[in-house]
Amino acid sequence: MRIAFAHCDVPCGIYNSFPSMMAANTVKKMVEKIYDLKRPTDTDQKEWITYQNSLTRMINTKEEHAQLCKKELLILWTDYFKDEHLKMFPNLHETFWKAAKLCSRNKQEVSLEAAQLLIAAVHNIGHMWEEAEKAKAKK
Repeated sequence: MRIAFAHCDVPCGIYNSFPSMMAANTVKKMVEKIYDLKRPTDTDQKEWITYQNSLTRMINTKEEHAQLCKKELLILWTDYFKDEHLKMFPNLHETFWKAAKLCSRNKQEVSLEAAQLLIAAVHNIGHMWEEAEKAKAKK
C-alpha cells in the first residue's frame, strides 16, 4: 500500500486570499447601494416594482457574496493553513472563526459597520496568508 499526502481534496496548491477580499468588498458595496437606493415618492406601481426589484437584487448579491467570502475563508483555514502556521499565528483559529461569524452577520444585517469589520478581518487574514507564503518561499 502506498500512502499519499495532500493538503486538500484536489492537491492543486493554488491558494490566495484575494477571492475572499473581493467577496467582502462586494458585500460592502451592496450595503452602500442599498442605503443609497431612493424609495419612490408616489404610489406608481411600476416605480415601486422597479425599486423592489433593485432592492431584492442588491440583497441577494450581498447574501451570495457573504456566503462566498465564508467559503473562501474556510478553504484557506482548513486546506491551506497547517499546524506549523499556529506557531506563526497563535490566534489563527480565533481569527478565522471571528471572520466566519462576520460573514454570517453580514447575511443577517444590512450594516455598513459589519461590512467594514468583515473587510478588516479578511485584510488581516490576507496578511497572515502573505506571511505564510513568504515563510514557505524561504524553505
